[in-house]
This record gives sequence, structure tokens and C-alpha cells, in this order.
Amino acid sequence: MLKHRGFPGRLPSTDFQFTIRRANAKGATKLVARERFRDRQAADRRADAGFLSALITHFGDQPFVRGNLDAGRLSWLLGREVVAVGKLDATSYDQLFKVDLRRAEASFPELFATDSPPDFGWDDDADPDDGDDA
Repeated sequence: MLKHRGFPGRLPSTDFQFTIRRANAKGATKLVARERFRDRQAADRRADAGFLSALITHFGDQPFVRGNLDAGRLSWLLGREVVAVGKLDATSYDQLFKVDLRRAEASFPELFATDSPPDFGWDDDADPDDGDDA
């Protein structure tokens, strides 16, 4: 399992995790596209936006490997803002994904605002939890 060094481990000051520390011995948790209803709590919507912001900052529109990205958090964006490159293998740590920037901007316009993008509390100087305790 590839570990994405420098990728935020969680949304600061919350329990919303973005990465996992070690591979599951039984195999990768299956990814399932989850429906996002309008009545989701604000904290959940902020976690989605923070995770997508981290993906865009880290990978842009380039393909990336699932690796140690959290299956639950990735599932909230799967099939919309994050799409599989090629055929989806929902239980592979080696699956390639790509951020669809057009759909990301339509769903989360605040991330692309040039005047005041949201501040998720990423500390640019500190080394975020990169999960190398494995």
C-alpha cells in the first residue's frame, strides 16, 4: 500500500480521518459511491470539502493511487468529484483515481474562490501525520 507522504492525516480539530496507518490484512475496504443528501450536517460537508481540497492541492488533475487514503472519506466523492482511471477495482489499494476539476468546482465552488478560499487549518511548515507508524 502506497503511503501518500505529506497528505493531511485528518481534518484539523476533528475526528474526520483522511488517511489510514496500515493496510488491512483482509484486503482494502471496498469503496462504494455514497449518496450525499442536502440535509447532511455542516461538519460532514466541511470534511468533504477539506478532503477534496487536500486531493486537489496534492494531486491536481493528475492520476493518483488510492494507497492509504481513507475508504470512507473517498467514497463520499467517488463517481462525482473523484473518478476511477480505467475500470474500478473497489477493493484495490493500487486503483488509480483522478479529480474531475470541472465537477469539483460545480460541487464545491468555495474551494476555487480566488478572493477568499476556505482555511482548513493545514500547517504548511509542519509535517502532517503521514501514517508511517506501520
